[in-house]
Amino acid sequence: MGKFTITDLQNVAKQIKKPPPCDDTMQVKVTQAEDGVAHGIWEVDHKFINGNGVVMGGFITAAVDIMMAYAIASKLTDEEGFASIDIDTTFHRPMIDGQVDITATVERRGKTIAYVTGEVRQNDKLIANCVSSILISQRK
Repeated sequence: MGKFTITDLQNVAKQIKKPPPCDDTMQVKVTQAEDGVAHGIWEVDHKFINGNGVVMGGFITAAVDIMMAYAIASKLTDEEGFASIDIDTTFHRPMIDGQVDITATVERRGKTIAYVTGEVRQNDKLIANCVSSILISQRK
C-alpha cells in the first residue's frame, strides 16, 4: 500500500481514498477532518476485550492516536510530515463492545510541535481523554 501523503490522509477523511491498514485493523473510521478537528467512529468488538471483560486501554489509546493523525493532517501540506512524540491517556470509566465516538482537536500548532487532544465517548459518556505532542517535519 505504501506511505500516505498528507493529501492521501485528507482524502481518507473525505471518504475518497481507502484508509491505511491500521485503521482497518482497529476498525476505526474517520468521518470528518477539517481545520484541525477530526471525528470518527470505532466499532469495538470482542477482539478488543481483555480478561476483565472491558476494552484494553492500549487499544483505546491507539484508536485516539489514529484520529489525532487525521486532525493534524487536516492542518498540514504535502511538504510536511508528522509523528507522535508522546501520548498520555486518562481513563474515566470502562469501555465495552459497541460503537464509540472519537474526537481529536489540534489545540496549538507551532512550526515544529503541535499539541493535540482527544476525547472518547460511548453512549454519550466520557470514557477517556488523551493529550499528545506531535512533531511536525519538513519533507525534502
